[in-house]
Formats: sequence, C-alpha cells, structure tokens
Amino acid sequence: MASQLVTTIRNLHLRKGRRRRGLTLAEGVRLVEEALEATVPIRGVVVSSDFAGPPRADALLREIAGRAVPIEQVPPRLFSELAGAETPQGVIAVIEHPSWTFDALQPGRGRPVLVLDAVQDPGNVGTLLRTAFALGAAGTVLLRGSADLQNPKVVRAAMGATFRLPSVAAELAEFVAWTRRANVRVWAAAADGTPLQRAKAPEHLALVVGNEGAGVRPAVREIAELQVAVPLARGAESLNVAVAAGILLYEVIRAP
Repeated sequence: MASQLVTTIRNLHLRKGRRRRGLTLAEGVRLVEEALEATVPIRGVVVSSDFAGPPRADALLREIAGRAVPIEQVPPRLFSELAGAETPQGVIAVIEHPSWTFDALQPGRGRPVLVLDAVQDPGNVGTLLRTAFALGAAGTVLLRGSADLQNPKVVRAAMGATFRLPSVAAELAEFVAWTRRANVRVWAAAADGTPLQRAKAPEHLALVVGNEGAGVRPAVREIAELQVAVPLARGAESLNVAVAAGILLYEVIRAP
C-alpha cells in the first residue's frame, strides 16, 4: 500500500494535483540543494534505497533531517516510477513553490522583465527562467498558454531559478494594467522586427517572447511599442525561443 508521501508525489505530476495542493516537486541532488539554500519550505522527501553513500548525498540527507523534514526510503524500482527525469538521481522533495505578485517585479535600467507569451514547452520555460535569472532580469511574466510554473519539468530545467526569480502567471489584461500602473514599456520579439542594435531600451522595459511555432500573438503585439529582432545569417529561418531571449536580454541589459 502506497504511503501518503508517495501518493502525493504521484498526484503532483498532474497539473490539477499541483493546483489543488499548492505544491510541486524538486528532483535531483542539485535542485534539492537549491531549494534548501533558498529556504523553500519542504514538506517531505523520498529517496531511493541506493541513494546514500557518496559524501554529497550523505551531506544532503543530514541537512534535510536537520530541518525536521520527513524522509522516506523506497525501493529503486518504485523510485524510478515516481521520478520524472530519464536518469533519476535518487531524491525527490515535495516543496511549496514560491508565489509572487506584480508588486515583486521592479524593472529598472538594465533590469527588464521577460514576458512569455504562450511558451508551451516546459523545458523551454524552465530554460527561459534560468536565463533571465542568470542575466539579472527583474522577473518574468507568464501569459496564458505558457507551461505551468509549478510543472516539475519547468522547475527542473530552471535549476533553482524558480525559487529566486519573481515570476507571475497572468492574463493579458492583468499584464497590460500593470505596465500602465508601473510605467513599463513593452517590446515584442519578431523575426521581421527592428534589429536590436538599432533600438535604445527604455528604463522600464518588458520584453515579450512568443510561442515556439506561432511567435507573439497579434493581441500582444498590438500593445508593444516596438518589435525587435536578432539579426540572422542569410538562409537562417529562426532561433529557439530560449536562445533568442538570451541574446535579446543580454543586449538590453548590457546596453548603456
């Protein structure tokens, strides 16, 4: 008979389970270490019975136990069933995912907000969050249609960024209201946009990148005062959304 913790982990692989419980999963040694360092509340931890041994694993287990977090050991076969990664690392934590509002977004010179418009792939969303955090963005906004912030694949790909970078899931109307309230100007990425080097970034900027196939939706483009592009070599059609966002963010952030 499955324990309550094992049942919870199975349930958190489903979006409706994450919404109902307000929890998600952090899987792997590094990600659980990141959660501990960011003081993210941890409800419980499941480890494979063959996890203990290496010094890093033992140190992680001692840290978890020292915080009075319940730890449950399960057979390797059951752990593989619970894990989302193709090559499980032997530890899964049930965590309370951080929650932010628009008030946490404080864009400024060299600190734009990255906006994801219906970016559907969890790996792309996690990579975008990781990139935005690494480059010093003020935060992210995920518009309708984007992968769930609490999706374990997003959390895993972000490698701790979801614990530290203010990120808000919002409807387009909520985003527009915030830009007006906070005096934030909007740029949208577009293949046929103005080459970025010809544009001067405003002090308070929200940079929108769009869906992997369709790009930024027309309704979102309409609120953008400028559409910008990464100039590509002749014959190149496009870039992966996470790569394009990384280049755009870097150029905006480093501009004087």
